[in-house]
Amino acid sequence: MLSCYEDILSLTKELVRTESIVNTEGEQVLAEQLYNMIKAWPYFRHHPEQVICAPTVHDTSKRSNVLACVRGTKTESPRTVILMGHFDTVGIDDFGSLKNKAFQPDKLMQALRNETLPPIVKEQLESGEWLFGRGVLDMKSGVASNLYLLRYYAEHPEELAGNLVLIAECDEEDSSHGILSALRNLKEWREKYGFEYIAAINSDFVSSRSEGDETRYVYKGTVGKLLPSFFITGAETHVGACFEGLDPNFIASELTRQIAYNPELCDEAHGEIPAPPVSLKQMDLKPSYTVQTALAAYVYYNFLIYSWSPKDVLKKLKEQAKIAFDNALRLFAERYKAYCKRSGEPYKEIPWTSRVYTYEEMNDMLKNEWGDKYIHHMTAYKEQLLSDTSLDSRMYAARVVEEAWKWMKDKSPAIIVFYSSLYSPRVELTDKTENERNLSAALARAIEYVQPYYPYPIRIRHFFPFISDMSFVALSDDEESIRYEAANNPAFGQKYTVDYKAIRELNVPVINVGPYGYDAHKKYERAEMKFSFEIVPNITNYIIRYLLN
Repeated sequence: MLSCYEDILSLTKELVRTESIVNTEGEQVLAEQLYNMIKAWPYFRHHPEQVICAPTVHDTSKRSNVLACVRGTKTESPRTVILMGHFDTVGIDDFGSLKNKAFQPDKLMQALRNETLPPIVKEQLESGEWLFGRGVLDMKSGVASNLYLLRYYAEHPEELAGNLVLIAECDEEDSSHGILSALRNLKEWREKYGFEYIAAINSDFVSSRSEGDETRYVYKGTVGKLLPSFFITGAETHVGACFEGLDPNFIASELTRQIAYNPELCDEAHGEIPAPPVSLKQMDLKPSYTVQTALAAYVYYNFLIYSWSPKDVLKKLKEQAKIAFDNALRLFAERYKAYCKRSGEPYKEIPWTSRVYTYEEMNDMLKNEWGDKYIHHMTAYKEQLLSDTSLDSRMYAARVVEEAWKWMKDKSPAIIVFYSSLYSPRVELTDKTENERNLSAALARAIEYVQPYYPYPIRIRHFFPFISDMSFVALSDDEESIRYEAANNPAFGQKYTVDYKAIRELNVPVINVGPYGYDAHKKYERAEMKFSFEIVPNITNYIIRYLLN
C-alpha cells in the first residue's frame, strides 16, 4: 500500500484554495498553476515537451486543460493508461454567509462548528475523518490522487512497463469543452509517441445510493444523458371563448404527466436501472401578457440511459407524446361537453387530431415542400440567432424549431420532438475486447487487494450514475444512433459540436474510481478522507501496475 494520505490531503487543500468555478477566470488560473507545478518536477524539467497547458477549442471562454505523460522505462511498450479528472467546480451561492470560507477547508470547518447542523453533518465534522469545502469531493481530491500517482511514476519510471497520461480538464460542470478539446491532444500524443490507449480511469466522486448504505462503489462505464424536448403548438383563442381553441400548455401538462417519473421509461442493463425522466423546464413561448392563449409551449426532460440509443429514446417518446396528445384531446372533449351541459351552450365536435413529428421528419417535409428557399432561410436564421448570446443551446434549439414551424402549411396543433442539448453518451463495458477484459480483471483484483485495509465494503457496479467526462472517451452507440441524435438537434453544429469520430478513434474502456462523500454541489460538500486519500489512489495504482507490468 502506498503511504499517500498526507500528500493527497495537502494536494487537495492546495487545489481547493484556488477558486476554479466553471465559466470563470479561475479555471484558467488553476490550469496554469497545475501546469507550473508539474513542469517544475525533475522528470518534466528533463522532458518539458511531455506536459502541456492546452487551450480549449470551439469555446467562448478562455480556459485550458493540463496534460502530462510519463513514459515508463521498465520495458518499452506502447500500452498507455489515462488518468482523468476535472478541476472546475460549481458556484458557492449556497454557502451564504460562509462564501468567503468555501475554498478554505480548515477555516470553513471551524466556522461550521458554530452553526446548527444536521445530525449526520455534525457527527462527521466532529469526527475529524471528513474534509469540507467546495470542490473537496467534486472532484479536486480525485485530481489530487491522480497528481500524486503521476508524481510517483515521474520519480520511478523504471517501475512502468508502459506509459501514464494525466488529463486535468476544465469545464466538466457545464458543456465538457475540456475533455472534448483534449481528444485532439491525445491523438497528437498517440501519433508522436506511438501510444496505445488501453484504459482510462476517471476519479469523479461517489456516494451512497440510499440512506444507511455504507458501501463504497466503483463503476465500470457510465450512464448516458439526453435532453428530449417538445415544441407544442395549439390553436389560439380569446380566454373568454376558451373551447374555441386549444391551449398548448394543456397538452404540455398532459405530456409531463405521461413522461415524468414514469418507471416504464427507465432503461435497464446488467440488472441496473437509472432514475426515470423528470421535467427540467415547462413554459409557453408568449413574449408578454395577453388574454389570448399561447401559440406554443416548450418542455424538456432529463433522460438517463444505460443501453438505449438516442434513436430508441426518440422513438419511445414520440409514442409517449402521441398517448399524451390523445389523452389531452379526450379530456378536452369531456370537459367541453360537461361545460355545455351546465351552460346550455351547443357542443361542437372538436376539429383536431393528434399529430407528432420528430424534428428531422418536419425538417425533411419542409425541405421537400419549399426546397432551397426554406434551406437558405433557416441557414441564415440560425446564423443570426447565434448572435443572441443570452440563448443557451436549449432555447436556441427551441427558437429554430419555432421558426421552422412557421413554414408548415398545416398549422393545426402538433408536437415536435427533438433534442436540444449536448448528448453525454452511455459507456458500457461488455468485456468483449481484450482491453475491457483486462481492465475488469484489474479492477476486481484491486478491490480484493485493498479491502482488508478498509472497514466498509467496496463494490463494483456497471454504470456511474452521474453525468461525467467518461462519456467522451468511448462510444457504445453505433453510427446510426449518433446520426439520429445530431439530425434531431437543431443546436448541433451551431451552439456546440462533438467530434464523435475522435471519440470512436480513442474508444478506450473507462472506469470510475473516485473519492467518497456527501453533498456535492451543496453547502456541506465533504469527502471521507481515508477512502479518498488512501484507498482510492491505491486501487488506481494497483490497476496501473496490473495493466502496465
